Amino acid sequence: MAELVLASGSPRRRDLLEQVGFSFVVRSTNIDESFVTADDPKALVESLAQRKGQAISLKEKQVVLSADTVVCYEGNVLTKPDNDDQALQMLNMLNGKEHQVYTGVMIRSLSEEVIFSTVTNVEFWNVPEQVLLQYMNTGEPFDKAGGYGIQSVGAFLVKQIRGDYFNVVGLPISRVVQELIRFHIYPSFFK
Repeated sequence: MAELVLASGSPRRRDLLEQVGFSFVVRSTNIDESFVTADDPKALVESLAQRKGQAISLKEKQVVLSADTVVCYEGNVLTKPDNDDQALQMLNMLNGKEHQVYTGVMIRSLSEEVIFSTVTNVEFWNVPEQVLLQYMNTGEPFDKAGGYGIQSVGAFLVKQIRGDYFNVVGLPISRVVQELIRFHIYPSFFK
């Protein structure tokens, strides 16, 4: 049986894999993402996922899973904000509007590699800036693409989504499960 290696330090990705019953080891990477550029968000997240996954050296019977998520609004790619000003700018940009969340995923063994991405449309309620400032005080916006977390306090911002909720959290888990099975990596309920 193959061993799954998660090339991510994201607690949300770990939680999602555990939720569906996968055993895995974590080996996060520290790649410089600033060198990765692409013409569109789909190509960007796929390139970033690939770069993260290829930074992990594999042994026989290991499979690496890597991912990257960005938020996109009218051609602007939003990653994690670096400071209060960036966080507020992102939240104001998304306030009352629809945007897209892209997650790119790479799954790789020594002999095979698959790369894909998923997009989900998210619409925000229009909330007063004072509420956005209070949300920023929670500290939540600073480790999440687009400056919000749908799976926690930031859920109050979301009016509706079209697509995969788990993609917005950071990993399109149902598609990931299907792909991992192809690599002979199975959740614990699979006997």
